[in-house]
Amino acid sequence: MAKKLVIKVTAGADSPERCSQAFTVAAVAVASGVEVSLWLTGESAWFALPGRAAEFELPHAAPLPDLVESVLAGGRITLCTQCAARRDITEKDVIEGVRIAGAQVFVQESLADDTQALVY
Repeated sequence: MAKKLVIKVTAGADSPERCSQAFTVAAVAVASGVEVSLWLTGESAWFALPGRAAEFELPHAAPLPDLVESVLAGGRITLCTQCAARRDITEKDVIEGVRIAGAQVFVQESLADDTQALVY
């Protein structure tokens, strides 16, 4: 089993089930002791902003703010550089603990030894 998990979530409110699945898998992995790096890209980029996860609703799914909190407590959340720029999001705008980084960091993390990458 991989000791590290890199998850890229490309969906937001535009595809709520896919979005929720990514955050749920990330939170469960953190709770299981796996090193997790969750990447916010595309429409999920908005969830790097304070309060935006609270606006997300999906019946029979864990609340997105709780999942974000769980991932931040034991893992890492990264907002894609280009996705942030396209939405005029800067480092001063994001939730504490969220970093902004680019594709080369994603590739480096994804190709590290004992790492599994998933894209939602």
